[in-house]
Amino acid sequence: MSNSLTPITIKKYANRRLYNTASSAYVTLADLAKMVKIGEDFVVYDAKTNEEITRSVLAQIIFEQEGIEGQSLLPVAFLRQLIRCYGDSVQALLPSYLEYSIDQFNGEKQAMREAASRAFGKGPFSTSSFAALQELTRKNLAAFHQALGLFSPFAAGAAQPAAPPKAETTAPSADIDDLRTQLTEMRRRLDSLSERT
Repeated sequence: MSNSLTPITIKKYANRRLYNTASSAYVTLADLAKMVKIGEDFVVYDAKTNEEITRSVLAQIIFEQEGIEGQSLLPVAFLRQLIRCYGDSVQALLPSYLEYSIDQFNGEKQAMREAASRAFGKGPFSTSSFAALQELTRKNLAAFHQALGLFSPFAAGAAQPAAPPKAETTAPSADIDDLRTQLTEMRRRLDSLSERT
């Protein structure tokens, strides 16, 4: 992992070669993928225009990974739904939701590995283990809606935040209950601030 808080600068040349300015060496997309996996931060610039192109290079890495047999993570239905979101009114909200969801997923990854290993051995996840992922997604969506509801008075000019939709959970965890308590307290404080103005 990089010791510096400053991201490594990668330059992309017209011949599609990538140059790591920190190591003074040419690198490949596979090298950049390894850097991401070990937590090294980098920013990619077009060498000619100096335009930042990190997003397109990361998308290129994903595209290559998706092409490797047995490596794909993105289901076709998800890709189609993602394409439908471009230009939609939810486009501005989707990146935050996806980032929040993947952060939550990464936080739960080890626990899911252990649970799957106990239930199914060391093999791949089965269809029945997908239920845990669905539950995590429902909890993430409920928490995201609740957090988004805190800002609705400012977006819509209303005095009261909109009530978030309830997630269909059978046994919410203590963490979710704690989060709800914190969000309720934040909502109360926001309401009292809006009443003063």
